[in-house]
Amino acid sequence: MTQTIRRIFLVKGAVAGLALAVAPLDLARAADAVMPFKASRVAPVFDWSGLHIGGHVGYGGGSFGPGTNPLPQQGIFFPSTITGLIGGYQAGYNLQLPSKWVFGVEADISFTSTLDRPKLVPAPFNTTFDYFGTARGRVGYAFGTVLPYVTGGAAFGRTRVDLNNATGEIVGNKPRMHLGWVAGAGIEVSAGGNWTGKVEYNYIDLGARTYGLGDVPLPDVAVDPTIHTIKVGLNYRLWDTPPWIGNTAIKPLALPESTNWNVHGQTTLITQGYPSFRAPYQGPNSLPGIGRTRQTWTFGAFLGWRLWDGSELYFNPELAQGFGIGGTLGLAGFSNGEAQKGGAEYPEFRAQRYFFRQTFGLGGEQEDVADAANQLSGKRDINRVTVTVGRFAVGDYFDGNSYAKDPRADFMNWAMWSSAAYDFPADLPGFTRGAVVELNRKDWAIRAGLFQVPSQPNSDVLTFKTGGAVIEFEGRHTILDQPGKLRVGVFANRGNTANYRNALGISAANPGININDIVPGERRERSKYGFYVNAEQQIATDVGIFARASWNDGQNEILSFTDIDRSVSGGVSINGSHWGRPDDTIGLGGAINGLSGAHRDFLAAGGKGLLIGDGRLNYGTERILETYYALALSKAFTLTADYQLITNPAYNADRGPVSIFSGRLHGEF
Repeated sequence: MTQTIRRIFLVKGAVAGLALAVAPLDLARAADAVMPFKASRVAPVFDWSGLHIGGHVGYGGGSFGPGTNPLPQQGIFFPSTITGLIGGYQAGYNLQLPSKWVFGVEADISFTSTLDRPKLVPAPFNTTFDYFGTARGRVGYAFGTVLPYVTGGAAFGRTRVDLNNATGEIVGNKPRMHLGWVAGAGIEVSAGGNWTGKVEYNYIDLGARTYGLGDVPLPDVAVDPTIHTIKVGLNYRLWDTPPWIGNTAIKPLALPESTNWNVHGQTTLITQGYPSFRAPYQGPNSLPGIGRTRQTWTFGAFLGWRLWDGSELYFNPELAQGFGIGGTLGLAGFSNGEAQKGGAEYPEFRAQRYFFRQTFGLGGEQEDVADAANQLSGKRDINRVTVTVGRFAVGDYFDGNSYAKDPRADFMNWAMWSSAAYDFPADLPGFTRGAVVELNRKDWAIRAGLFQVPSQPNSDVLTFKTGGAVIEFEGRHTILDQPGKLRVGVFANRGNTANYRNALGISAANPGININDIVPGERRERSKYGFYVNAEQQIATDVGIFARASWNDGQNEILSFTDIDRSVSGGVSINGSHWGRPDDTIGLGGAINGLSGAHRDFLAAGGKGLLIGDGRLNYGTERILETYYALALSKAFTLTADYQLITNPAYNADRGPVSIFSGRLHGEF
């Protein structure tokens, strides 16, 4: 039963059909292995009957009707449209008749991608989707493990009109529900085990709704959504053994899953809140003095496909919803590692990772590789060169640490799970595109990366016009027979940023001009450089300590991460085996963040950073204490209680301290 439940939840993260190509080969091999070599044998017959759940990704387009000013949603490899890329879930039931006709029902819901800001045209209002979905019948004819079908039924969706002021900022919105119809066709194929993959086309007509905009004042507008979508998905059939029907003398065939592909998933829900704290004044980027509670939620899949020996392709689609406390503003060491700068009230879809990895073995001793997220099982040479190209997070390959690295599982504060003064290249959710090369030996490794950087601070647009680079050395050692690692990295970014001293000089010469209005005109291609040191050491069985120190030059604006120029952090992590809970973990750590002189003067003059800016500044180092207990509910789920005490939030001794309480539910499959 545990295994069944695990598989049921696993599919909620699975949202692509990468396994389709291996299905026919696996089916043939499995059948040959099971069937006795007799001329009179009766071949098993695949039966499509049963309940399934799954996920999908795709691309859509269409229209809201004339005069609706649709928001352009990101298409990544395709043009932006009213939906852009889409992702979501489905569930359904099929019944296969002896005549091989298959009748079924299926319901799904889809969410659109994020705003393609460079394509946005100024308008007094814009129209977009919060979500849309369908409830359909399906009729198909089974050709063994291949099922072509037609589908149709009801459709529903929620549109929203955002009202803008003269500068383009959203000042209000109005939502409407729509009900319409859908028709389409698709093909579904067995992909091994209980998995099936499908490709499906839908045409959706949601029907017109009128928005009254007289209070803006603007003329009324009719929103009439019509959509074309192409979806690729995976379904998981809810039984322990696939239902094969054949000769009663033959044991039902359980088609094996291929070792050349895998599917993993995760979901993380974090609720954070704090009581009111001392705040005699606040600015546009301050953490509000009155207590707040906010949530974030992510749900993603990790799909891998071995193309040939040593060659792997990975895809990680993700839905994200919610905001950090204070709108992810007001703390340099922000309290929630899952909080994205581009938060959303409804889930938004992003293709967070898509990358190609090639490993070149250099011979000699080999090591086992376990099946895991973004990792296919097998063996590899310990001495190897690995090249990775695509979209990923810089932290996937650099600044790793066994005890403080993953805000979904251990410390949540940004200054605890990262070398916080490393302004690593990233878009708003924390990812970039680039390449990484690594040389690995038994006792050491060296890796280097080159990445796209945002077009300007806090931008969601990545560019290679300028770039970021990092080189890291990792040494592995033992002290008193206990393993440890030391990582040393140097980095440099070149981006479109303003110089703090230049902005301060212009402000002093023109005291009537707000310094934040000066900054955009002073942005030029400028560099930021620095280093980090990252250590971890096991000191006893299931007890480890860690420490980080990082520094950047602090002369120009932070480009990607957060407003920190100097940072030190450290702590201890203890596994629950010491009190009979081997899957539990307790952690305790602290961090101290600081700013360069130019940076603190800029903030004191009323400047705004990426996350902070109180309008004035009584400078003091930002000091963070964090402790957590992660309670394993099962092999898949962990419930964490976390407490953070932050003194001098955003480096301001006039405000705080603030106590932040968090609860986190994390599942991975």
